[in-house]
Amino acid sequence: MAVTLLLGLLLLALPTPAHAEEAHASGATRARTAPLHTATGEASGTGRAAPSGRVVVIGVPGLLWSDLDRRRTPNLWRLTGEGSSASLSSRVIPPGGRNVTCPVSGWLTVSAGQRAGTAGNDCAATPVPQAAPDGSATIPGWNEFAAYQRTQSYGGRIGLLGQTIVAAGGKVAAVGPGAALGAADTSGKVQKYAATLNELPDLAPYTAVFAEAGEIAEAAVARRAAGPPGTTPSDLTGTARDSAVIAADQTVGDILGRVPSGSVVLVAGLADSGIGSLDPHLHVAIAGSAPHAAAGTSATTGASPYGRGYLTATSTRQDALVTITDLTATVLTTAGLDVPQGVVGRAWQRGGDAPEDTAEVVAELADADLASQVLRDVRQPFFVALVAIQVLFYGLAAFVIRRRRRMLTTTQVVAVVSGAIPISTFLAQLVPWWHMAYPMPALIATILGFAGVIAALAFAGPWREHVAGPLTVVAAVSSLALLADVMTGSTLQVNAVTGYEPVTGGRFYGFGNMPFAIFATGTILALAGLAHVVKPRFLLLAYGVLAIVADGWPSWGADFGGVPAFVVGFAVFALMLYGLRVSFVRLVAIGAAGAVLIAAIALFDWLRPADRRTHLGAFVQQVADGEGPEVVGRKFGAMLNTLGNTELTVLSVVAIAFLFLVLARPSRWGAPALTLAYSRAPALRAGLFGALAATMTGFLINDSGIAIPAMALTVAVPLTLAASVRALQLAPPTTPGRPSAPAAATAPPAS
Repeated sequence: MAVTLLLGLLLLALPTPAHAEEAHASGATRARTAPLHTATGEASGTGRAAPSGRVVVIGVPGLLWSDLDRRRTPNLWRLTGEGSSASLSSRVIPPGGRNVTCPVSGWLTVSAGQRAGTAGNDCAATPVPQAAPDGSATIPGWNEFAAYQRTQSYGGRIGLLGQTIVAAGGKVAAVGPGAALGAADTSGKVQKYAATLNELPDLAPYTAVFAEAGEIAEAAVARRAAGPPGTTPSDLTGTARDSAVIAADQTVGDILGRVPSGSVVLVAGLADSGIGSLDPHLHVAIAGSAPHAAAGTSATTGASPYGRGYLTATSTRQDALVTITDLTATVLTTAGLDVPQGVVGRAWQRGGDAPEDTAEVVAELADADLASQVLRDVRQPFFVALVAIQVLFYGLAAFVIRRRRRMLTTTQVVAVVSGAIPISTFLAQLVPWWHMAYPMPALIATILGFAGVIAALAFAGPWREHVAGPLTVVAAVSSLALLADVMTGSTLQVNAVTGYEPVTGGRFYGFGNMPFAIFATGTILALAGLAHVVKPRFLLLAYGVLAIVADGWPSWGADFGGVPAFVVGFAVFALMLYGLRVSFVRLVAIGAAGAVLIAAIALFDWLRPADRRTHLGAFVQQVADGEGPEVVGRKFGAMLNTLGNTELTVLSVVAIAFLFLVLARPSRWGAPALTLAYSRAPALRAGLFGALAATMTGFLINDSGIAIPAMALTVAVPLTLAASVRALQLAPPTTPGRPSAPAAATAPPAS
């Protein structure tokens, strides 16, 4: 909330950024942002640019890349080979108790350019438009759809897409009831509606044509309707799916045969297969030119913006990955219109080159959906196993520390391997484990393999003799690997078990909250270890500053909540490293400095063209629009909800208990193991308290809440255990001293 207030004050002193004239650095078609009132006015002719392009949108709810086949889907196959393609993250507001994208919600999201949905616990039936004598139509229940969006935190304005085109003097047509939802204006009216393609023989007069090939979703509905009442939903499979896909491809072919020369064609599998769908998927996204256009040209825009290759967008920064809200911006940009502020997506662009063989392109994109499906199946069991193993290990380690000196070496090795597991969950993405016959064992084996390699490095050199030696190696690998990842596109975090999954559409680039926790903890602990050997120490502080900047910089980490937490943790570490008091006043000043830093970065991002902003700049715009408190409230609510995550909460509580009730208490050999470690590696104390400060601050100000301490402690506590065990090995056995309060013995001085 403090950052929101600070941004609001700064916005009062800044001019609105001029961004309508800026273009994409890639040279692709421009995406511009216009104020909402100018994009949705009542009439054109007031100096507003008229449409200058033509676009045909073909929605195929339920279409997956694994459905495409050279013989079964020749039209989609040909379009893939000639145009640009990607996986489509079609995340919308799901029905209550379900996690799928319904066809109606998919079309409404395209209409609003923001996540939209419908009331109820199941997918709503597609309303049949009521046709008028003049060829227009109205959507029954439109006002109810619009009212529902106003009750949701996203606040999407359905009809914004159609309204923007019509207000600029363009013409909109829809073919099919689903497509009518995407084409309607804010009142629920469709300018020209046809129930079938035969009723709209000429598409040339229209700026935007929305058409639906709904056979897959219709087959899913029919399958569920044919079953007994209360039948558990299941995905459409087998011959029923094959037949529906073939029919959908034929519909796509019929539409392509009517597309005027010079048009841009956008195909989107904009939803799961509806009422019969069980699991969310990544879907098909293809952009290309009209089949009858001259090769590589467009009658209205010159060179086609979508040649053979992969699609991307600045909303994802990932080759071959775009979102459903990007489709809205793409339609408007292709038509040569400004994108209103209510649209959160970014226009599709041609990204990297695709393989020459279309079969290879389809296989790679189908593999991305496979990875997301396997990840969903293994994530929960993985965390259950992680918690169980960690709890068991902490229990055994407590027994060893107090009773079994001869097992200390084994405990140290296992602790170092355990501390390397979090970073290994990202390195595991270098191996396609999701292709294995048994993905869960393959994932665990891959993670343990990388953790073993890191541990071997930690014990490979003379640094293994130092109390903080193995800790420093593992922490440094954790920091450097994630720093390199965000600087090169964040590919290791995509579909990682502790990263983000495109199918949910929460984040596509930069630092997620779990990776941030590992990165910040690894950075601070690595600097603490290196402080014993690196002189002058300002070199270490320089790397810490680089890490903080990388965490928040829009082109790299783009992490809004991470920067203040990282600043607090790093400052606590630096103060304690130099023997300065960590007072309440200094903590408040440090927190304020972190807020100012992230506010400055966010303002810098906001001053860029709207189509190049990250969510940092988008948040500034939300503050400017008066939506800041609502966004902060939604994030705070999400943070509180994470406390209901049993696995992560147990992991955090057990790790903290082990740290302060075992390591910080006297052992069989006298002084507490943690105190012995501090005596031989003094900077470790500063590093541990700095990491804990960053962790707790991150927990309070990020929407992932308990996930941050859970991951940070999974790095910090095992590595601290390894250092403490090494300190016990170097200490002579003595009689245990009198118990003392661990908090008072280890806490930093207070003012």
